[in-house]
Amino acid sequence: MTLKFFIKILFITSFAFNAGDVLYSSEKDEYYRERKEMVQTQIKERGVHDELTLEAMREVPRHKFVPSNLLSEAYSDRPLPIGHGQTISQPYIVALMTSLLELSPGDRVLEIGAGSGYQAAVLAPICSEVYTIEIIPELAKGAAEALENAGYENVKVKNADGYYGWEEHAPYDGIVVTAAASYIPPDLIRQLKPGGQMVIPVGGAFQTQRLMLVRKDEEGEVSSESVLPVRFVPFIRE
Repeated sequence: MTLKFFIKILFITSFAFNAGDVLYSSEKDEYYRERKEMVQTQIKERGVHDELTLEAMREVPRHKFVPSNLLSEAYSDRPLPIGHGQTISQPYIVALMTSLLELSPGDRVLEIGAGSGYQAAVLAPICSEVYTIEIIPELAKGAAEALENAGYENVKVKNADGYYGWEEHAPYDGIVVTAAASYIPPDLIRQLKPGGQMVIPVGGAFQTQRLMLVRKDEEGEVSSESVLPVRFVPFIRE
């Protein structure tokens, strides 16, 4: 068994979100009021109104997914560094990308770029299955641990090149990519279920990036539209 294969197996860790055991929704959580304020001022007032997304953003403990030295900035209106040249996205962008997928309970979602695990945590209360891929081994391991510690059991984390998606669990009702690609990977389009949607930032390192919403209709026809200009870290390949 090669070291690379061993690492991949080691980090494929599964976790189930139990709606009856919400860990952080109580007013006793010292960060709950900060999350409520974050949702109202940073997200809802900017036009995101999907109730499932708003509720997930209120409930998910973002402070559990940021470095300990940045706890005071956990609910600030900006991305935060998480090491290895990567970031945890601005709360508004996480909420916007989640809402654009138009997810429902029972859906299966693929995330490319687990990072700290926060985006997957936001998806977990909305969907039945979340699969997330992270190419950097240290981040994959950290995301798996953070998700487990926060109590999300319906998320699987894999250390791999996200360009190829995760064929084993395809097709997906939604796919979210949290790094800027120069073009939309064809394997991700193929793994998107008819009627599904993908959100992906597209643009090179020295180009204007656009957040793209990709739709596949029931006949398998694919269309895309630009949502807004964004700034993401580049899509890393093996």
